[in-house]
Amino acid sequence: FGKCNCKIQKKEKSVIVDGKETFIGDFRSPSEIPWNKYNVDGVIEASGVFISLKDCEGHLKSGAKKVIITAPSKDAPMYVYGVNEKEYKNEKIISNASCTTNCLAPLAKLINDKFGIIEGLMTTVHAATATQKVVDGASKKDFRSGRGVMQNIIPASTGAAKAVGSVIPSLNGKLTGMAIRVPVSNVSIVDLTVKTEKPTSLEEIKELIKKESEGELKGIMGITEDEVVSSDFNGDSRSSIFDYKASIALTPTFFKLLCWYDNEYGYSYRVVDMLEYVLKK
Repeated sequence: FGKCNCKIQKKEKSVIVDGKETFIGDFRSPSEIPWNKYNVDGVIEASGVFISLKDCEGHLKSGAKKVIITAPSKDAPMYVYGVNEKEYKNEKIISNASCTTNCLAPLAKLINDKFGIIEGLMTTVHAATATQKVVDGASKKDFRSGRGVMQNIIPASTGAAKAVGSVIPSLNGKLTGMAIRVPVSNVSIVDLTVKTEKPTSLEEIKELIKKESEGELKGIMGITEDEVVSSDFNGDSRSSIFDYKASIALTPTFFKLLCWYDNEYGYSYRVVDMLEYVLKK
């Protein structure tokens, strides 16, 4: 993203960016963080460690009013901004799902609402992340995950497609998927191969996405008809950008639909959108 053109100062326990001071601390558990002291209303739990309701209760005990987990959770309610945030029931701890679910869910919802989805398979060709190894080493997850990210294309598991079923109940059990980790630093692409109930065409799908991306999903979905590559989406704040020229159809009910997403920047925007939304409730 280049150089940060901000004035940055540091203190012993805070950092000041363009005159705005932010407290910095080092704690082992959420219950140790003095949120009350700093009048914090909303917490973004992005450690990757505390991803259950029980794990995050400490934030509430420390004074926070709402907590958003930036990962899928086994027991926290899951919301994707632009898809099901209006169903929010004022829960104090929620999950914002993953960057991949935030890319896939708006696309899947549009296709399912308009044409119906019988079944589908998703593959995300995903940029490297901090959990991967730079060189070969031991991994608690599985053997492949221990291989060096910069030297390999690595098949991996992902719950992103199944998580769509939690966000859109009518799609529960109809989607599953996998990830292919590749040696690029940022930007990923979702490939949704889907069978629809009603016949349609790529052109009709394009027009549907274009209409919605200029309406209710403005700033969340987008569309491109240019011959783009991954780096063209560095710093793109949208969750899902449909690539019309890269998508293909086999029959009027069988499609391969591709959507780009900046898995860091775009997802961060949705986390902030979701936090602002829940704090108003």
